[in-house]
Amino acid sequence: MSAETRDIVEELLGRMVKGDHDRTAELFAEPIDWQLNWPAEGHPAVPWIRPRSDRAEVADHFRSLETHHVPEMNGTSVTRTLVDGANPVVFGEIVQTVRDNGSTYTSPFAPNLTVEDGLVTRYHIYRNGGRCFGPQARG
Repeated sequence: MSAETRDIVEELLGRMVKGDHDRTAELFAEPIDWQLNWPAEGHPAVPWIRPRSDRAEVADHFRSLETHHVPEMNGTSVTRTLVDGANPVVFGEIVQTVRDNGSTYTSPFAPNLTVEDGLVTRYHIYRNGGRCFGPQARG
């Protein structure tokens, strides 16, 4: 199972890098157990951080990220992927530039996933929030 899980994670990351949002979303189960470490009430400056439950919402998440950032200035990198059966964790660093104000932020991140039957069934991402959106309740 670990080799299949690793293959799905690599495919997922590859689709994300290409900006192929619909094909990225195809790798997610419905419903998806989706969680981002952000206050439940969200933040108006980051509309992409909200609950998601299906593929259309997952695709919307990645489209929204692209809409609010400058993709050609993205320096996001993966430093390590650990796989334990069906449960991979990806470690990396997000480097983004906000389209509206030109602010650049860097943040470590770690998506904790579950892959079952070739689909991502759990997508919990933990990250230290970027500093360009003002004060944050949690980071």
